Amino acid sequence: MVACERTELGQAPIQEDFQEQVAEWKQERMESISDSTGWLRLAGMFWLEEGENSFGSSSEVDIQFPENTISDRAGTFVFENGMVTMRVEEGVEITHEGEPVDEITLYDGDEESEEVRVEHGTLVWFVIIRDDITAIRLFNKENEKADAFTGFPAYPVDPEWARTARYIPNPEGTTVPIVNVLGQQIDAVSPGKIEFTLEGERFTFDGIINSTQLFIIFSDGTNQEETYQAGRYVYVDYPKEGSEYTVIDFNKAYNPPCAYNVFTTCQLPPQQNRLDIAINAGEKRPIDWKGL
Repeated sequence: MVACERTELGQAPIQEDFQEQVAEWKQERMESISDSTGWLRLAGMFWLEEGENSFGSSSEVDIQFPENTISDRAGTFVFENGMVTMRVEEGVEITHEGEPVDEITLYDGDEESEEVRVEHGTLVWFVIIRDDITAIRLFNKENEKADAFTGFPAYPVDPEWARTARYIPNPEGTTVPIVNVLGQQIDAVSPGKIEFTLEGERFTFDGIINSTQLFIIFSDGTNQEETYQAGRYVYVDYPKEGSEYTVIDFNKAYNPPCAYNVFTTCQLPPQQNRLDIAINAGEKRPIDWKGL
């Protein structure tokens, strides 16, 4: 029985439209990250200090938005008792859901609360929480590079890199320590592992819970020269009911946003998801994207 199960691993069965499926995935990813609040248009991330934080486009304010995108002094973010309130200067129009606001609570201290977005001209911003850090995340819809974006360098699509994988559920409540680029650590819920083979060797990745798929953060032997140094991401479908097998398609391995935007807080691969073997599939290291 064990020998039979072991033969299930290897290259996954490929459908006739495999190439088209990967091309469609790439197109959807391109559209997602170049959207009005996609990663390519992220224009700033500003940590809030306790108390009042003035903002605008002047160098005299605490939080400086891009030049010529808003008034020199547009308002104040008040960060008190875990809450963030925005107060708008007279004569400055900032809207929420299309309506001008003079004062609005951007974050009420509850991480489960719905995100509150506000806009001015081409700018969109809201509050993000990263452990003990509270920040304003700012997007600028006007970005010529993002408009012209057609995709990252990538390896040729190869069916060999679509691998049958066995899903191994973890005991309920299992967590995996995940560190981000700021050095912060969280214990991410891990519903299970996937086991697969490459070049005759067996490997296992720990996955992180996601609403519809298993999220894998990994690194491999290509990171030093060809792919992003800190690793890449890939999503894996859960097995269909009655099966323990799924597919990990490394052709869909993609760059974390910190590979092409400095205003992000990407998660790094846990030690057990770091491979020495080279995975010559998926997106390569971005070129000339830092500083967007």
